[in-house]
Amino acid sequence: MIIKYPLDKDKLKDIKAGDVVEFSGIIYTARDAAHMRIEKMIENGEKLPVDFSDSFIYYAGPTPTKPGNVIGSIGPTTSSRMDKFAYLMPKLNVVGTIGKGPRDEACSKYYIDNKILYFITTGGCGALLAKAVKEAKEIAFLDLGPESIKKLRVENFKMICAIDYHGNNLFNKENK
Repeated sequence: MIIKYPLDKDKLKDIKAGDVVEFSGIIYTARDAAHMRIEKMIENGEKLPVDFSDSFIYYAGPTPTKPGNVIGSIGPTTSSRMDKFAYLMPKLNVVGTIGKGPRDEACSKYYIDNKILYFITTGGCGALLAKAVKEAKEIAFLDLGPESIKKLRVENFKMICAIDYHGNNLFNKENK
């Protein structure tokens, strides 16, 4: 399925676990350290440096960018490390997250109950995934280096839906 986001936002409801999606639009990177900082800022009532409304967060920290490239290799981080931050996604109005591997049972249920999509990409394919990145800009928490938040404009970024809006989880045998 091809998604040009936000133009094709209405197509998100049709995505099923197991569907391959070619995504074009904006994706933000954020890993453990960025999630911890966001959590602390929310707890302290501070204004966030990024409006994540209707966005996708990619659990990735790219390698250094080589001359002539837009970004370095940008493979997914193991998503289970972000499970404890699942409760932040509705507060941030995040539409979906992207990473690798299964989410724990509580996180999966939370995503399903709150209509948050979860996509996976293949670890080890970071150089290939980087080819889909057409623009990259470091926009927040620059002191975190590779774990800073980056705004990526991607074209035909390939990913697989692992948790859909219908209660299906690619990693569970009991799907609807």
